Amino acid sequence: MHQSGSDQLEKEEKFLFASIESIQDLYLIVVSALVEIRKKEEDFLEKASKKHLATERDLKPNRKFISNRILLALEQNNSLSIALEKRKINNWSQNDDLILILLENVKKSSLYLSYLADKTDSFEHDKKFIMDMFTELIAANEKLYDYLEDYKLTWVDDIPLVNTMILKQLKQMDEGVEKSFAVLPLYKDAEDKDFARDLFRKTVLNENELAKEYIDTTPNWDPDRISEVDTIMLKMAICEFLRFPSIPVKVTINEYLEIAKEYATPKSSIFINGVLDNLVKDFQKTDKLKKTGRGLM
Repeated sequence: MHQSGSDQLEKEEKFLFASIESIQDLYLIVVSALVEIRKKEEDFLEKASKKHLATERDLKPNRKFISNRILLALEQNNSLSIALEKRKINNWSQNDDLILILLENVKKSSLYLSYLADKTDSFEHDKKFIMDMFTELIAANEKLYDYLEDYKLTWVDDIPLVNTMILKQLKQMDEGVEKSFAVLPLYKDAEDKDFARDLFRKTVLNENELAKEYIDTTPNWDPDRISEVDTIMLKMAICEFLRFPSIPVKVTINEYLEIAKEYATPKSSIFINGVLDNLVKDFQKTDKLKKTGRGLM
């Protein structure tokens, strides 16, 4: 709503939640790419072994990659299969050329060749390879990035976040524990989703009032020179200060500093930290902060 200038709260709220849901689609598309890469290599080895003039290498290929425990665990994971079906994610059946490009990029890498040559056979060895492969060859692949950006422009800022989430999950996988990998829910619980809705509504409906708080605190700053992303974050943070009594001040400040580091300009976190710190002092002097619960100030 801030960006479009629209006063259609319900329409913009639907767009917000649709955008949040689409992040899970991005997550599923990227994770499923790992599964599809393994499948493509297995198909390649199978076809090579059936060639009329198959070589010794074709008949007895190195199957270490397609036997990788992490890749097999992902392929057999019920949580992932159910989520892919529920969200109707079938991108790679329609764009297997990109999977082939990713696979080729993996196979010509020194990382892959070293992995095949290494005689180590363990879950942790397999996991380290997949984590390195994902970081260096999948997440960093420009063609994959371009495809995802073209598929949905709003994913541009979400791709690094999703890749980080996936890498963290890969690191946490344990041998023999099926539930060590589970598709992450969009919200922790119903209360989490309600908070997102409440924060959106209270920020939008009180936009002018919230803006006045930081404008008065930054008299030396021309409001037009403050980036739009910074103004949105400031309004949301101030909204939490004044209209969410159960959220501690420090939690709000730390949260928006992290968001600023991820989505705003390099200097944004310093600027936002300074503004919020001054606001908190002013709110405390004027008794505007009404936090409930022990230790919430």
